[in-house]
Amino acid sequence: MAIENEHPAARPSWLRLHAAKFPALIFWLALIFGYQIYASANQLSPLEITQRLLNFMTNGFWGVIIYIILYAIRPLILFPSTVLTLAGGFVFGPVLGVLYTILASNISSTIAYFVGHFFGEGMLKDDDEKTLKVSETFRVLQGYARRMRENSFETVMVMRFIFLPYDAVSYLAGFLRIKYLPFILATALGSIPGTMAFIGFGASIERFDGALPKLNPVTLGFSFAIFVVSLALSRMFKKRETKDYSVVE
Repeated sequence: MAIENEHPAARPSWLRLHAAKFPALIFWLALIFGYQIYASANQLSPLEITQRLLNFMTNGFWGVIIYIILYAIRPLILFPSTVLTLAGGFVFGPVLGVLYTILASNISSTIAYFVGHFFGEGMLKDDDEKTLKVSETFRVLQGYARRMRENSFETVMVMRFIFLPYDAVSYLAGFLRIKYLPFILATALGSIPGTMAFIGFGASIERFDGALPKLNPVTLGFSFAIFVVSLALSRMFKKRETKDYSVVE
């Protein structure tokens, strides 16, 4: 007869179960701090770093590849996506800029998702009643995680529409082990209005050789209109999310 309840002493410890994550976490933190130290030592802001990379991005086919690679790996060093998105509009224009940035942002979201997925493995278990009783805060987190898993597409879509921190949403989705397909589809669709707005603003910059860029008023106006629509959508979805969450509670 099989023994249903294994003796606690025979179970591997939490540290043993997650031992492989510690070297990965140390490497990741070293990567983040290494970038921060380099940028600080050279007094480089994200905007100044992007300006230095513009020459590489304008290098034809290879410029596109460089832009996509840089955009894809930037979550690993917590480099802001907004600056690179503006650069994409400036270099590639409104149409190609949107296409390249949507492709690059989906790759970066995928990387962040699977990093979160790796670190989240075995951390949250909905069927562990003892874990649910540890604290009220953890219980709420478990409940919200369960809700995100049950309504993955809609929840991630709302998060994208209401402009929650882009990389944080990707890491959280992976950590909570949301299914990848609903996550990436919601990310691709939910990011379109914001991407178009910021790409349009970047494309409106005709020249960037001084303290203040020269802007194209037509492209800038189009970008501003899309941004206003994005804000309206975000407010609508935020109100709906607040209402739905209060009903669930």
